[in-house]
Amino acid sequence: MRRGLVHVLAWSLATGAAVTLSWWGVHTVMAGTAYDPPRALPITAADATTQESKPLASSTARPSPSETASVKPSPTPTPTPSRTPSKSPTPSTSPSASGQVKSYDTDGGRAVFDLGRTSASLVMAIPATGWSMQTWKTDTWIRVEFTSGTDKVSVICTWHDGPPHVEIGNY
Repeated sequence: MRRGLVHVLAWSLATGAAVTLSWWGVHTVMAGTAYDPPRALPITAADATTQESKPLASSTARPSPSETASVKPSPTPTPTPSRTPSKSPTPSTSPSASGQVKSYDTDGGRAVFDLGRTSASLVMAIPATGWSMQTWKTDTWIRVEFTSGTDKVSVICTWHDGPPHVEIGNY
C-alpha cells in the first residue's frame, strides 16, 4: 500500500512539474507577442438604430443579387492584366469619425473602406464562398483582389490625385 502511494505521489509531482514548465514556456513566448485590438468605429447619435431602421450589415446574411454590384469576369487575350471598365457600384454608407464608411459588393466578396477627405483605410474585406482574397496597400491606394480559379475581381481605392475614389473591375 505504501509503495503504491509513493508511486502516485511521484507521478503527481512529475505531472505537476511538466504542466508548470509547459505553461511557463508558452506564457514566456506569448508575453512578447503584441496583439492589435480590433478597430471599432465610433457610434454617433445619427448612427443610433431605432426599431424602424434595419442594420447596415450582417455577418450571417448575404445581400440579394439586386443589391450587389455585379462584375462578370471576362477573359483577356493578352497575358498582361488589362483594365476592364465596369459599372459604378452603389455603395452603402454610414458616417465615421474620419469620413464615410462605404461597402462595395462584388461577385467575389465585399470590401468596406473608411473614406476620409484625403485618404482612406480598409475596414474589412470578406471573400464570397469559393473565393479567396488578397490585399495590397501603399500610401496612395488600397487594392483588394478576390480570386476564384481564373476569375479575378478587384476593388481599388485611390486618393493620390484628390479625394478617395473606388473602382471595381477585372484586372
